[in-house]
Amino acid sequence: MNQEITIAFIGGGNMASALGAGLIGKRCGAHDVHVIDINPEALQSWAQQGCSTATGPDDTLASQRIWVLAVKPQFMKETVAGLRPYLQPDTLVVSIAAGISAQALGAWLGCPEQPWTRLVRSMPNTPALIAAGATGLMAGSGVSEAERAQVQMLFKAVGEVVWVDDDHAIDVVTSLSGSGPAYVFLFLEAMISAAVEQGMDAAQARRLALATVSGATQLAGLSHEDLATLRERVTSKGGTTAAALDVLNQNDFSGTVRNAMLAAAKRAEELSRDFS
Repeated sequence: MNQEITIAFIGGGNMASALGAGLIGKRCGAHDVHVIDINPEALQSWAQQGCSTATGPDDTLASQRIWVLAVKPQFMKETVAGLRPYLQPDTLVVSIAAGISAQALGAWLGCPEQPWTRLVRSMPNTPALIAAGATGLMAGSGVSEAERAQVQMLFKAVGEVVWVDDDHAIDVVTSLSGSGPAYVFLFLEAMISAAVEQGMDAAQARRLALATVSGATQLAGLSHEDLATLRERVTSKGGTTAAALDVLNQNDFSGTVRNAMLAAAKRAEELSRDFS
C-alpha cells in the first residue's frame, strides 16, 4: 500500500463510514484508523474491521495525522473545544460539516488572533455512500501541496473531487452537488408519478426512469459534444420531445432550477453565520 495515512474520524456515521470503506485496505490499514463517537453502537462496525475506537477524545487522537470532523454542525463548536488539547503542530483537520465556514473553524481550533490554517473544508454528497459522490474542497493557507494531495486521495476514494477557492464557492458547491441529489430524486419522483398516472405499472416506471437518468448522465460524461447538442439530438422538430420541452420552457424550468440553487446557496450562507 502506498501513501499510507493515519486518520481519525470524529463522528462515525454514514459519511465517515463511506470514506472509511473507500480507504481501509487500499490507502491505509484498519489499524491506522481511529474513530470517536459518543454512541457506542456507531463504533461497533469500525471495531469489527480492526479500527481503534473511543467514545471521547483520547491520547490516540493526538497520534493521527488527519482528523475528519464528521459531527452535526450544531455540535461542532463544542466538539472542537474538546479536541483542542490533542491538536498537534502537524495535524491536518478536514471538516465535512455543512454551514460552518473555514474562518469559524480556524478560530475555534486556534484562536481569533491566530486561527488554525492547516484546515480543509469539504462538501461531499450522499452518493459517496456508493462511491459515486461529488465533493468540493477548499484549503486553508497552511495546507501544503502534499497535504492537498492526501485529502484529494481521501475523497477520490468515494467519487469526483473539485477544488474551490473560498467559503462562498463551497456554498455554491452545496447548492449544486451537495443538495443536487435531492433535485434529481424529485425529478425522478415526478417522472414516475406521471407514468403511473397514464397507466404504467409503478415498478416498470421506476425501472425506466432510473435507467433513463443514469444513461443520460453517462452519455453526457462520455460524449465530446456539449449538453445543448445532445439535447437537440433527442429533439425532432414537431415531435414528442419538442412538445415536452415546450411545456418545461413555458414554465421556466431553467429559471426554477436557478432559483432553487440560489435559495440553497443563500441558506448555506445563513447557516454559516448562525453557526459562527
